[in-house]
Amino acid sequence: MDLSDKLIRVKPAGMEAAEWEVRLQLAALYRVFDWMGWTELIYNHITARVPGSERHYLINPYGLWYNEVTASNLVKVNLAGDIVDGSKFPINSAGFVIHSAIHGAREDAQCIIHTHSTAGSAVACKKQGLRYDNFYSAILYGHVAYHDFEGLTTDTSECPRLVASLGEKPILILRNHGLLVVGGDIPSAFSTYWTLQRACEIQAATDAMTGENRPITSAVLAATPERRRVFRIGHKPDAMVFDGALRRAGIRYDDLA
Repeated sequence: MDLSDKLIRVKPAGMEAAEWEVRLQLAALYRVFDWMGWTELIYNHITARVPGSERHYLINPYGLWYNEVTASNLVKVNLAGDIVDGSKFPINSAGFVIHSAIHGAREDAQCIIHTHSTAGSAVACKKQGLRYDNFYSAILYGHVAYHDFEGLTTDTSECPRLVASLGEKPILILRNHGLLVVGGDIPSAFSTYWTLQRACEIQAATDAMTGENRPITSAVLAATPERRRVFRIGHKPDAMVFDGALRRAGIRYDDLA
């Protein structure tokens, strides 16, 4: 994360520098989602784990638009959804049910993104789900899981089933609902989500056209993950993609404290 010493120095008194860095980066991610149009009024959530031994997480304040989220007003909660940093802002406890279940079950779930984007929700409503017949969906071959709709996700009894549906995969399509992505850090979660969103957008566009889609052979799909791996060795492509999005959107960490 490319954050200046100045930004680290302005962190709130008593807060660890590692937490302040995650707060800044998560606030930046909310602003990117706002710029990209992947928002749902004051709803949906992106959460990130606070570094350290305690199982604490950052979530957006309930009632704020994504472009109003800052590093300081992100709310720190525990796995039960209890506010642990004395924040004056409330959180959408019902919206944290999905996140708490996955954060609690997956040590690698450092960042979780859940959206109701138009293209993503449309694909989630299709019986076939995401088809592996475009460039971006092919990249995601073998990485997508599904969870059947059980109504509004407010009942904690659904949590074990959510976790079981996701398994070890980074993507969960919530049928008749929306998209969910798990990342080992904030940039990787963003990169995966962008790819998934593009795959859904292209699928929705092709479904609006006449004629049949050309399938991609199973042999090509099976080889795609390994072919993609060569582009990721020795680089930090997710960080480059995320930093590029911040530059394009004019988002500066200096403005997010």
